[in-house]
Amino acid sequence: MICIEASVPATKIPCRLLRDRKRRKLEHSSVRVSTLSAKREAGGARTTVGKPLPMMLTSGATGRVRALFSLRSLRSLLLLLNGILLLLLLPFRRRAIVVSAEEKLDASGLAGRRGGDEKRESVLVRVPSVRVSRRSSEMESAARRAMSIRRIGTKAEGDADRSVRDFALFSTARGDTLFTQSWTSVFVPTKGLVVLLHGLNEHGGRYNQFARLLNESGLKVYAMDWIGHGGSDGLHGYVHSLDYAVNDLIAFLDKVLAENPGLPCYCFGHSTGGAIVLKAVMDPKVEASVQGVVLTSPAIHVQPSHPIVAAVAPIFSLLIPQYQFSAVNKNGPPVSRDPEALKAKYSDPLVFTGAIRVRTGYEILRISYQLQRNLYRVAVPFLVLHGTADNVTNPLGSTMLYQAAASADKSIKLYDGLLHDLLFEPEKEEITSCIIEWLASRLEARR
Repeated sequence: MICIEASVPATKIPCRLLRDRKRRKLEHSSVRVSTLSAKREAGGARTTVGKPLPMMLTSGATGRVRALFSLRSLRSLLLLLNGILLLLLLPFRRRAIVVSAEEKLDASGLAGRRGGDEKRESVLVRVPSVRVSRRSSEMESAARRAMSIRRIGTKAEGDADRSVRDFALFSTARGDTLFTQSWTSVFVPTKGLVVLLHGLNEHGGRYNQFARLLNESGLKVYAMDWIGHGGSDGLHGYVHSLDYAVNDLIAFLDKVLAENPGLPCYCFGHSTGGAIVLKAVMDPKVEASVQGVVLTSPAIHVQPSHPIVAAVAPIFSLLIPQYQFSAVNKNGPPVSRDPEALKAKYSDPLVFTGAIRVRTGYEILRISYQLQRNLYRVAVPFLVLHGTADNVTNPLGSTMLYQAAASADKSIKLYDGLLHDLLFEPEKEEITSCIIEWLASRLEARR
């Protein structure tokens, strides 16, 4: 047998043949897809074996993709940035240095002197700089305290000898020293007490005439310059937290009541001072120890100049708390229709006349929002007075207080066309009489 081995050489498949094969495969696949589609339609979206085909949704249909710049995402981003910023600033918090009242009085050069014993000096206090060092702030507050003490022993025009005016320094739990003063009638027996709290940028001494009129009705008056105001510690016109002022008022009330046991006590607050008084009387302990409050133009409804201010105020109050926006509200809204009252206020070096500081403005907005949400908690008797033309605090806030408060004894007086500083308007005698009558009737009812 003859075996023949032959090897077949590898040959290349022509391109035409490859194209024909691919075309036949595509035709075969299309036939299968068409058949499958027909079966799906006929069988209720089922395959040849009766199983449902999976339905694929796009990411947009499933809701997994949201708008990149939606309001919700923007708000979340701002909250995240705010939280990161707070964490970064946490190590740089200002630490309070406790200094005794005697040391601060020594620094002012008035240790051991009272009333009119010291020489009269001309002191002008103006702090135009954006940032003030700790030492400069202490020197400036010492100068204001020296001026406040000198005024105690200086009789103003129209003052009579029917009242005794005195001062005292009050130390807070934070180590700050506050300037306080009192007015006591010489001839009329004391029937009750009034603790007075001034408004933003002013001081208790501005209410000298009002306090003397209260003395004639048998009411002893105490006034406290809150932090950053008048003769008290702190950078002039700067309030790091109005909660400090609330706590200071509560502590000062305890001191006044301890010195005058058995006497009924009332609080008077103007503007931001009224807001501080309102927040203080929400404390059950204060509510039980105070027989009533009188409020003029309270800062309950305060609106920022622009809505964006309320959004950025918390951030800027942390970054640049002492900064002054000089272009904002440069001249300020009118607060009185009496030219002489305006002249006396803005020529007083103890009145802060600079642009409002960032942190101070934020604190006013914050306490006003807090009060609006908690007005129902006010249960003490109160009298609230407001001018309808007030451009500083909205009289709507006083109406809200009257309607929402739980107090059984509450009164409201709205004066048509009057501005913010009611006790310095041409109608001040009418307003003062209204306040004294309200207080006198409550004192009489207690007998």
